[in-house]
Amino acid sequence: MIAFLKGFIEEKREGVVILDVQGVGYRVEISSITQEQLKSAGSEVKLLTYHHITDSDQRLFGFFSTDEKALFEKLITVKGVGPKLGLTILSGLPADQLIGAITNSDDKTLSRVNGIGKKTAQRIIVELKDKMAEYAKSAGVQATGSQEAGVTGEAISALESLGFKKREAEQAVMQALKEVDGDDSSKVIKKALASLNK
Repeated sequence: MIAFLKGFIEEKREGVVILDVQGVGYRVEISSITQEQLKSAGSEVKLLTYHHITDSDQRLFGFFSTDEKALFEKLITVKGVGPKLGLTILSGLPADQLIGAITNSDDKTLSRVNGIGKKTAQRIIVELKDKMAEYAKSAGVQATGSQEAGVTGEAISALESLGFKKREAEQAVMQALKEVDGDDSSKVIKKALASLNK
């Protein structure tokens, strides 16, 4: 596994940098955040990397900071979010806004990123909200507590107030969102309640 690369920028274009590491050219996919940090061709740089290996492909994703890499690694744990979409999300929202949207159950903000629909946004929130608490503190993002934005947060809070555990409420809400209109919290709550009371 390649943990980082240190070399000279051979070529830089949107979303990609070619690094010359002792005569070997590595193609590294990058977010707009990292792109802004990189100097021009010929400059030396160290990029932290995530080495993605599948049966048919190998790709390198590069990050200027450990925080950005950690955020990326959290995003790709979500079902349906692969490395390419993870990079798109990082490019689409500044880190503090991204963390804020997840911790505050703001699926509307997340849905503004290209390639993320409402369902994917809601899945990201359910799967990452608790894990993002530490990032929220370091980014100075305030969670909105009981006034959570978005249908997802509203539905989970309603089920918790009825005595269901947070985890089972989250799972029921995610299932309900697949079956009913995600814009109507009362429909989502009713559907989730029906599945929990089986």
